[in-house]
Amino acid sequence: MLQIITIILVARLLGFLLNKIGQPTVIGEIAAGILLGPSFAGYYFPEYTTFLFPADSIGNLKFLSQIGLILFMFVVGMELDFKVLKTKAHEALVISHASIIIPFSLGVGAAYFIYDNFAPSGVNFISFSLFIGISMSITAFPVLARIVQERGINKTKLGTTVITCAAIDDITAWCGLAAVIAIVKAGSFVSSLYTIALSIIYLVLMLRVVQPFLQQLGDKYSSKEGLTKPIVAIFFVTLLISSFLSEIIGIHALFGAFLAGVVMPVNVNFRNIFIEKVEDLSSVLLLPLFFVYTGLRTQIGLLNDIHLWEVCLVIISIAVVGKFWGSAIAARFVGQNWKDSLTIGALMNTRGLMELVVLNIGYDLGVLTPSIFAMLVIMALVTTFMTGPSLNFIEFLFRKQTVEENKSINNTNELYKILISYGNPVKGKAMLRLAHALIKNNLSAAEVTTIHISPSNELNKYNLVEYEKESVLPIKKTAIKLEMEITTIFKPALDIDKEIIETSSSSNYDLLLIGAGHSLFKGSLLGKILGVTTKILNPKNVIETLKDRKLSFDSSIFDEHTNNILKNVTIPVGIFIDRKYENANKVLIPIYSLADSFLMVYAQKLISNSSSKVTIFDENGLFTQYPELKQSFTIGNTNINVITSYKKAEDLFKTFDLTLLNIESWKELAKEENTWLQHSQSILILKA
Repeated sequence: MLQIITIILVARLLGFLLNKIGQPTVIGEIAAGILLGPSFAGYYFPEYTTFLFPADSIGNLKFLSQIGLILFMFVVGMELDFKVLKTKAHEALVISHASIIIPFSLGVGAAYFIYDNFAPSGVNFISFSLFIGISMSITAFPVLARIVQERGINKTKLGTTVITCAAIDDITAWCGLAAVIAIVKAGSFVSSLYTIALSIIYLVLMLRVVQPFLQQLGDKYSSKEGLTKPIVAIFFVTLLISSFLSEIIGIHALFGAFLAGVVMPVNVNFRNIFIEKVEDLSSVLLLPLFFVYTGLRTQIGLLNDIHLWEVCLVIISIAVVGKFWGSAIAARFVGQNWKDSLTIGALMNTRGLMELVVLNIGYDLGVLTPSIFAMLVIMALVTTFMTGPSLNFIEFLFRKQTVEENKSINNTNELYKILISYGNPVKGKAMLRLAHALIKNNLSAAEVTTIHISPSNELNKYNLVEYEKESVLPIKKTAIKLEMEITTIFKPALDIDKEIIETSSSSNYDLLLIGAGHSLFKGSLLGKILGVTTKILNPKNVIETLKDRKLSFDSSIFDEHTNNILKNVTIPVGIFIDRKYENANKVLIPIYSLADSFLMVYAQKLISNSSSKVTIFDENGLFTQYPELKQSFTIGNTNINVITSYKKAEDLFKTFDLTLLNIESWKELAKEENTWLQHSQSILILKA
């Protein structure tokens, strides 16, 4: 229990930290395994390692990690989409096969030079070279798919191509690995042919007999209500039998798990439900055990002289040249431009967890020595870590070209452009109605874009479509009712704030609208690290909610996310507090300083486009002190009324559909006169 607690906490913490610098979570989890192993904790704190990971407990750790891997490979198999493979077969086939053949050949060539010094005794050259070759050829399909989603290119031609390449690569590499294992375990060429023949029979049985049977079940029981425990048991038994048979035949249980995922019913709803049932258990609880089990076997300290590090560097270089440049040159050969070709190369060079799976198989079979195993683990870390920086560097190299293309495609500087960022579609619809009020009579000279960013660690290939539909469809329906055209963006991302900030600055928007509101819960750091919805309950807010009282407003409404956006966005921002907003017929603008004069821009838009009746509340007599301020607000506007006092201020705020406030005035009001704000209707807080 203590091992598992420690492993999960350290893995999630390092995954969380690596996410913050734009790296996949898997990098942090692999690093956690090495950190807890002999390379760090075992070297600097040997008593701790002996206590936490005694030798007789490693077997249990291995067993649980293998269960986690079986479930993980099952999910990987389910996430493959063969329909995509058919539509992009030619290009993807050339690129993916080049990305296997070239690094495999280079790996076999490298094995020739290191065989005498690094191969275990009793292992023949063929077995050793085949494993080095296959370890160079792997692409981490799940990690690659996640990166493609996070970068928002999953629906582009480039994204579809690279995901298809990775899927074909995955299938080819795993079939190749199965053949390599058969050759290694069989011992002789004749025996390996016997194993390969059995593997083919097993493959035909799964695809021709088992898959049609499971498809019938999936079609009949594809809802959450239909997937009862007995039905779920059938699918899990299929997974375990497939894994068992592949192990008995002489390949590996993980290949059986992968194939079991492939033959699951081709039903989006079914696969989404089933993946959600399995994924959290495997990725959060059991897979970190595999990373640490790998880390306990990785002894970086064995690389104790300059020659060994030189060999390690050569291995990394061969892996990068073979995979990165092999894929990039093949992509260029089939007609991709240089930017897309290099992007494909960088993504295909991602190895991640899949590489560790292959390396552990080789280590268990006795084909890899501890020193070469450590070098290859380092290679997996480096090639996965370099994916993000490589993609950023490619973007930088071709940035001028991209900017020129964007200018030629959409030269819309004269348009008034609004970007609406929303999480909850209900709030998104309210903000869309507010944007409509600002541009209603001038739709042809305006452009509205809505963006919904979902945490990418909550999404898989199948629920991505469902989430997008749930998030975007209500907004599109509202736009149709308002008779306005909008552009919708749905994007998974690790850093939601960063995506909003970058999007707002990418297309010369004139206004960013974001939502705000109190929550009963405040997220804890622990919850973020663990990747679960653990929250710290705010008792005061709960009591006030149970009493059906309105929460007091103060500057704390600007949580860390809002403050981060306000700090980094360079365009005007509107923070919208929705109190069942419907229209802006009656608008209130309290003014408290000269800085409030910019609010007139928005008042004028509401008057011109929605015939709004605007009331200026000048409690401090600023119009008397500064006649130019009064002139800027009232010149030529018969729809503006000015009042300097009101019998009961809270009643004044209550009578207006919308209140416009400068952000600085909001902060002062929230501190001193928050009872007014409690009684107000919807509020738009504006930062120039």
